[in-house]
Amino acid sequence: MRGLGLVYGISFFSLWTQVEGLIGAQGIIPVANYLDSVLQHYGASQLRLLPTLLWIDASDFALHLLCAVGVASSLSLITGFAPLAAAAVAWLIYLSLFVGGQDFLSFQWDLLLLETGYVSMFWMPLAFRPRRCWRQPASTAIQWVLRALMFRLMLSSGAVKLLSGDPSWSEFAALRFHYETQPLPGPLSWFAHHLPAEVHTLEAVVMFVIELVLPFAIFCGRRLRAIAAAGFALLQIGIVATGNYGYFNVLTLLLCLPLLDDGHLRRLVGPQIPSRGSGWPRAVTFSSAALLLWLGTTHLATTLQLSTAWEPEPVRQARHWLEPLRLSNSYGLFAVMTQHRSEIAVEGSYDGKEWRRYAFRYKPGQVGDLPPLAGFHMPRLDWQMWFAALRSFERTRWFSAFAARLLQGSPAVLELLAHNPFPDRPPAMLRATRFSYRFTTPTERSINYHWWWAQETGPYSPILSLRRGSDN
Repeated sequence: MRGLGLVYGISFFSLWTQVEGLIGAQGIIPVANYLDSVLQHYGASQLRLLPTLLWIDASDFALHLLCAVGVASSLSLITGFAPLAAAAVAWLIYLSLFVGGQDFLSFQWDLLLLETGYVSMFWMPLAFRPRRCWRQPASTAIQWVLRALMFRLMLSSGAVKLLSGDPSWSEFAALRFHYETQPLPGPLSWFAHHLPAEVHTLEAVVMFVIELVLPFAIFCGRRLRAIAAAGFALLQIGIVATGNYGYFNVLTLLLCLPLLDDGHLRRLVGPQIPSRGSGWPRAVTFSSAALLLWLGTTHLATTLQLSTAWEPEPVRQARHWLEPLRLSNSYGLFAVMTQHRSEIAVEGSYDGKEWRRYAFRYKPGQVGDLPPLAGFHMPRLDWQMWFAALRSFERTRWFSAFAARLLQGSPAVLELLAHNPFPDRPPAMLRATRFSYRFTTPTERSINYHWWWAQETGPYSPILSLRRGSDN
């Protein structure tokens, strides 16, 4: 419970620092415009399709208020004060921000937090005041739902790599370039990249064992479940050490806890064992567990490319109706490994001759800069810039809006960047250029002290400017 409060707190606070620049009134993709457009197209069905409190008010004040209430509910969970109410509020607010966040809240960890948060509401004790040891025992049915979620997360992560047909995974070679081409490398990524090829092969083998073999230990005895939890934790710690994935790994570590029991954690929780008392009615927990296990099974079958023809049509329609609530989701990162790193440099100019480059906070830029540590913060613009570099300018719908905000000099958007080269007035034109990046070799590093080698490969976008007499 307290761990979930910590993850919620990290995610809400991280988003709070960016929300105005991402989806505020002067942000990249304003949520108010988005909801207005949906309302025009879908009419009265919009609430079911997009369940968000932002229908009430989508102003910047409302966005900040939602983040603030989210942080407060997180603190309530951490302290154990009214845990069920706090968990429900946190889930509802995160769902609201997820729906309004559009491209910037479209990541798998957002889905995982929503699913974990919903399931955990049935894990919370029906109490108001904080206690060191809750009298109500946790629901066994809900505990198995959380275990099944961890099973789906890990098995799907391994399965999609093999089902994609990418030979770099089947040949155990993917980690030879993963540290270099991952979305946001960290301070240790350069060193991990230059480990011997045999070490990278061994890493890939161990990863597949953890993701494809250990998940089945979840359904075995307590000792094997503890071994599985240790393996999952080891993998997450390795990812944290060599990349920037925000709160995703902390959330996955949290999901290891339901694999354990009082016997495993006795030294941490003390000798007290929760006694029986009034908790969630069994009818509620068992029916909720059945619903969530059914939804999870269909998502796993889809991920594993198995037929779902066994599902009756009325049941399929009910699942489709529940889909906007994100009660269950599909997972699986890096199905196809990116082998070459492409970066987008964004530059502005007054006259089309002298160009000045904008600097981002976390994505690679200057070749002499050590990849930064983002910690548990999720820099969503920097992440989307990585995805943008994998696509064309025409397929990245938010990028032109981002460029327009830079040309307007939007303070909220500029706050997302590390450096604005136009502090006095915004530029008259803007361009985006592709660069090929790779880590320097140890020999190159010893000569020029650079962490990166970069080479321009061509334009990403045409030269952009605002229409005369328009702010759009």
